[in-house]
Amino acid sequence: MVGVSVLSARGVQKSVGRGRAARRVLDGVDLEVVSGELVALLGRSGSGKSTLLHLLGGLDRPDAGSIAVAGDSLVDCSERALTRVRLRRIGFVFQSFQLVEELSGEENVLLPTRLAGAPAGGAERAQRLIDELGVEAVADHLPHELSGGEQQRFAIARALVNDPALVLADEPTGNLDSAAAADLLGLLRGLTGQGRAVVMVTHEHDVAAAADRVLEMADGRLG
Repeated sequence: MVGVSVLSARGVQKSVGRGRAARRVLDGVDLEVVSGELVALLGRSGSGKSTLLHLLGGLDRPDAGSIAVAGDSLVDCSERALTRVRLRRIGFVFQSFQLVEELSGEENVLLPTRLAGAPAGGAERAQRLIDELGVEAVADHLPHELSGGEQQRFAIARALVNDPALVLADEPTGNLDSAAAADLLGLLRGLTGQGRAVVMVTHEHDVAAAADRVLEMADGRLG
């Protein structure tokens, strides 16, 4: 692989439920992603791919194994340190966009820049991203006034505003029509050209085909 390691996961395990209802969703997952690489995690609904993405993004902790982003551990650290890594190193793009309905597109992009520990220069980065993504004309609109593609562009700008090394996308084309989905995949591809690593979860083979590598989730493992 060419590039610098951005994401390293080793022996990741995760179970859900308790007692007799406990089920191991992830069973020793290994994953390495380098800068400039787009990796697709492909699998059926319930295969564990979204669970893995949440662990890779520090939204949850594994039962066993190690995960590091840009050299920072997501496992052997305090909650405060984990929050800082998420804020500075990781950007999330969700299927449902998760824009705050009461805020304009621009205000949604600015949200991560206003959190304690965010890197300086957030307002300038936000404006540049809004311009680059072509949504400056609707930056003052509320989410319900935007098309699905426009909402997704603001969601991407928000994910990038703190200049993360790793971008995680969970079923990012799920709520988009075919034209907007193709546009989004082009945007994600463009992120790798900027030296970022991108991990995308999908259940669609044609979406996964846009990636440099496609790894299929089955029986709690990636293959």
